[in-house]
Amino acid sequence: MTTLAVALISVGGTLGGTLGGAVLSQRVTREQTRRADRERAEDRHDRAQEARRDLYARLNTTARAYRVAARDAVRAAERGESIEPAALDTAKEAWSEQYSLAQMALPKHVHQMASTLNRALGVGYSVVKQLPRSPDPDGSYDRAKAWFSGPLSDGVYLLRVTLRHDLGVEVEPDFEHTHTRMLAALDSERRSLEHLLASEQAQATRSA
Repeated sequence: MTTLAVALISVGGTLGGTLGGAVLSQRVTREQTRRADRERAEDRHDRAQEARRDLYARLNTTARAYRVAARDAVRAAERGESIEPAALDTAKEAWSEQYSLAQMALPKHVHQMASTLNRALGVGYSVVKQLPRSPDPDGSYDRAKAWFSGPLSDGVYLLRVTLRHDLGVEVEPDFEHTHTRMLAALDSERRSLEHLLASEQAQATRSA
């Protein structure tokens, strides 16, 4: 083998090793980049999930507090105590604030649930406010207690289940059917109560 041939083989081996090293280095860099991208995506997902859990927790807490404050106001009025509006209004404002924030982030089916409950809670607020002017106090107290312990209690429960289902915490096989049925029942009860309250208010206005 000539000296030139040996030299050429040496150069070729060097170039091959250099190119092979460069290719390997590029592969390692690409893998590191992909791994970093995956980690950033997972981190963003975890932060978004945590923010959603916090939002759902506040929504659930303020809904429950609003219902309890209204129910307690009814019980106080029935005992002949004056209704203290501060506690109820504070609970109403806390729910309204969380509901307003949540509207921008809720999935469609969760928003539908929260919206239906929001209207039901609003009717409950009207029930409490109209108690002192009711032409039938005993009947109004019974109706108010039935509303807060029945349909509205079911509505707050359904909100909690819906939120947990959306988070994947509480997954029920027949959830969609149950959710649709309970939501329709709550909305129907709410419309009936709204109609009754409107009729009583119109009657009171005519009498005055």
